[in-house]
Amino acid sequence: MIPEPKQVVENSSKFLREFQEFISRGNVVDLAIGVIMGAAFGKIVSALVNDIIMPPIGLLLKGINFKDLYLPLNGKHYGTLADAQKDGAAILSYGSFINTIIEFVIISACVFALVKAINTLRRNQQAPAPAPPSKSEELLTEIRDLLKK
Repeated sequence: MIPEPKQVVENSSKFLREFQEFISRGNVVDLAIGVIMGAAFGKIVSALVNDIIMPPIGLLLKGINFKDLYLPLNGKHYGTLADAQKDGAAILSYGSFINTIIEFVIISACVFALVKAINTLRRNQQAPAPAPPSKSEELLTEIRDLLKK
């Protein structure tokens, strides 16, 4: 059964209005910005790990490049990871996994530091100094203290 064109147009415009309301909410836009910033930050951390952190670690470990650490599952021995990939061998690339774990630790530490800083700022903003007592409160306190004597 084919719907009437008028009904299709009404349903489509209703759908578009609902979608516009959904997308224009502030939290959806904030989430989209967060995802985009997170992806960009992930690329920065990947470059940091692969190009800055891992080369000195590899040098300390006698020239080991973590990207080249792998285990072919077919039992053959290959000179390089590229050779194993050309042969189509099933490979456990545990060196790439080590790099990814280091990236995760760095990102987690950065997110922890960011959340900690935000929580500190919130605590400082939420606890304003108490207002000094008004003149009438001071006078009432003095009267109370005099009556106690």
